[in-house]
Amino acid sequence: MKELVKTDNGQIVTTSLLVAEKFGKEHRHVLDAIRNLVAENSAATSLFVRSEYENRGKMYPMFIMNKDGFSLLVMGFTGSQALQFKMEFINAFNKMEEMLNSDDYILQRSQEILVRRIDEERQKRLEAEAIIKRQAPKVLFADAVATSDRSVLVAELAKIINQNGVNVGQNRLFVWLRENGFLCSRGEYYNQPTQHAMDLGLFELKKTTITKPNGTILVGTTTKVTGKGQIYLLNKFFEGYREKRLNKIISKAKVEY
Repeated sequence: MKELVKTDNGQIVTTSLLVAEKFGKEHRHVLDAIRNLVAENSAATSLFVRSEYENRGKMYPMFIMNKDGFSLLVMGFTGSQALQFKMEFINAFNKMEEMLNSDDYILQRSQEILVRRIDEERQKRLEAEAIIKRQAPKVLFADAVATSDRSVLVAELAKIINQNGVNVGQNRLFVWLRENGFLCSRGEYYNQPTQHAMDLGLFELKKTTITKPNGTILVGTTTKVTGKGQIYLLNKFFEGYREKRLNKIISKAKVEY
């Protein structure tokens, strides 16, 4: 059975090479017969798949066919043993179908698929970790150091993060800074640095004085990220981003398996 048929992408198939060998025909004649069938009826195209085989270092054409393709091909084969060979192939197809539908085989294939998918997810996780590790130094050292000699607005810090592969805008970054305790989240000091963040030297407040035509003086306060703050916050942000990505991969694997 194993010599006459095999499984390919869930289908049971045989090849023009095996048919030629079993029926004692020249392979080129079997190829011509298949080409004629396809030329006469385009519906037969789906029953035969072009392929190749190697012989002494050279590649030669052959066709892969399912049970319907085989039946159509050998329908006109005659000879004293032709019927016997046809039955051997058909029995091989039937036995393979029986095996593929057995509970033991289905369980075995399920286990193989499960192991393969777990390995694929593990590889994806390793690749994700490698990408993040490659990207992190660029962010933490190259870009951060490049801007560390001056204070920047939160919007500018968001652009630096964006340039390094993480889609985050000014508003989302403000949310992250508030949620992580770097900026105040309520009251008159909303979006201004917390005392802890100021003690760490992460921010500075720039006062702007505006005198209106009527003589009223307005004082505005702008939060800016210091050079030290840029490096510190970039490290914190990408540590959290990396952990979030890894947890997402792990959760996806658990759901699927």
